[in-house]
Amino acid sequence: MTQRLRIQLGGQAPAAGSAHFEDFEVNLPSGATLLDALEYIRTGVAPDLMYRHSCHHGSCGTCAVRVDGKEVLACLTALDSLAGGIPVIEPLRALKLEKDLAVDPGALFRSLPKNTSHLRESEVEHYIRFEDCIECGSCVSACPVTARSWDASTGKVEGFLGPAALAAVHRESLNSPERAEEMRTVAERPDGVAACEKHFDCSRVCPRMVYPGKHIEMLRREFART
Repeated sequence: MTQRLRIQLGGQAPAAGSAHFEDFEVNLPSGATLLDALEYIRTGVAPDLMYRHSCHHGSCGTCAVRVDGKEVLACLTALDSLAGGIPVIEPLRALKLEKDLAVDPGALFRSLPKNTSHLRESEVEHYIRFEDCIECGSCVSACPVTARSWDASTGKVEGFLGPAALAAVHRESLNSPERAEEMRTVAERPDGVAACEKHFDCSRVCPRMVYPGKHIEMLRREFART
């Protein structure tokens, strides 16, 4: 199939230039994904196109971008689903832009509770993920509060921990009861649960159905009971 894409280029990296949009045309077989299209462009007319990717099957979360204003994983987005127009491909919001579609996920990782258990040993004697969250940043980008509170000069979201961090706080309080009070102290900070405005955009875009908004509301209810 032939599909035209409108992609944001440029950004904040040295020599990246101001952010602007350019149209690219790809010709790929049925079943191709948006990530396939980006690689088609990078190996052809735009060898310096920057974006993040790794696993190609929705497990790592690194290829998250915005398509027509909605956060998606490029590796799980069928190119066929974008037919009928020229979709606009942009980087995630509320994270420092490196260049083109690549953002720095460092702020997201630093917002998560320290020393949390992400892995557990299975019965077949190998390690698997303990939680479904893949730290893709989609929920942070989609949240109106983080988008409004992000300070481009510091690369930080001021005044709100964000949905990914609060969901992780709640999961850690359940998975490690001995840390429940520590996690509650974090969640009860002014930039914690109280700063959430209940938009639930975070839950709507989560590719792994973690539903961060649900976790935040569960924390809110726990506070109300005590």
